[in-house]
Amino acid sequence: MPPAQRHPTMADVAERAGVSVSTVSRTLRGLSTVSDEARTRVEAAARELSFVISRQASSLVTGKTGTVAVLAPTLGSWFVGQVLRGLSEALRDAGLDLKVYSVGDLAERAAFFDRLPARRNADALLVISFDLTEEEFARLDGLGVPVVYVSQHAPGRASVYVEDVAAARGGTRYLRGLGHRRIGFVRAAPDSGFTCSSRTRLFGYREALAEAALPYDEDLVVATSRGRRATSEAVGQLLCLADPPTAVFAETDEIAIEVLSVLRSSGIVVPDRLSVLGFDDHDHAQWLDLTTIAQPATEVGRAAGALAHTLIDDPTADPAHHVVLPTHLIPRGSTGPPPETEPDVGAAVLTTPVRQDSNTAPARTDALRGQERRTTR
Repeated sequence: MPPAQRHPTMADVAERAGVSVSTVSRTLRGLSTVSDEARTRVEAAARELSFVISRQASSLVTGKTGTVAVLAPTLGSWFVGQVLRGLSEALRDAGLDLKVYSVGDLAERAAFFDRLPARRNADALLVISFDLTEEEFARLDGLGVPVVYVSQHAPGRASVYVEDVAAARGGTRYLRGLGHRRIGFVRAAPDSGFTCSSRTRLFGYREALAEAALPYDEDLVVATSRGRRATSEAVGQLLCLADPPTAVFAETDEIAIEVLSVLRSSGIVVPDRLSVLGFDDHDHAQWLDLTTIAQPATEVGRAAGALAHTLIDDPTADPAHHVVLPTHLIPRGSTGPPPETEPDVGAAVLTTPVRQDSNTAPARTDALRGQERRTTR
């Protein structure tokens, strides 16, 4: 039987490349403190020797796991999926692995913050769009590794986000500019306490109403959970109002797409009867002709990954660095001017019931005919 073949070591790679073992270690961990020329030689030597660095062995030497953890409220959201896509690309380029913790309900959330598994299993933690309590912020501040807050502005902490308040304010202004004065807002159900964007976008909507001296009507703000039935009930609440909205601003494109489906299946023409505005620029928004506020979801993930890599690699980097990415409105066919309505006085006259009796009927009928002639001139 031939003798077992010895696996190549980091020292073998260093000898083949003509560099030190520490240079090989820094190169294979993706650190930026290696020259391009040395990196090229090390990578070529590693390929020739079929050498693969062990995460466990590297961790013993450097104290690093080579892994970045992500805390996400769900994996079923288009936005979270796009962020993870961009994040995985950035981490792959940096030679880092990705570990995802999905916290689907309040019990799982409490368990995560009680155990904080990322303390032992990752070099950094990214938190995607959680509306955290002060106690939860304090727990993460003491985690001992860099924490980057994604899709939210966390004052005094590393953050990558878009200006949700300003974007929602601009979207509401756009609807006002089309002539809408009764604007509904459909948000995600707030009882989960997960997404901070729900709160900030609602705030921007309210600010835009206030600057136009339009009253904030709580009846125009409805919440929906995931699913067609919940969205149908939310839309029904708005349409059953005595003075229903002529436009709806949905917190996300996923909600807006559900709203469009409900309206179209009910025979309500968009935008002739009701305009619909979303937020995200979901992959399906273009094909559904949905007006939306676009945010660069994949780029948010890439920027978050790059920031996490910087904080891991450079202990002197600013731990409260902020990256703010732009949004922009994309007008499409789901929004337009509000429908024209008949004058109130005419409607009131033509629908006023008249009690006919032998003494008053002719006189009242003549009076109503006179009013109809005056209101239709």
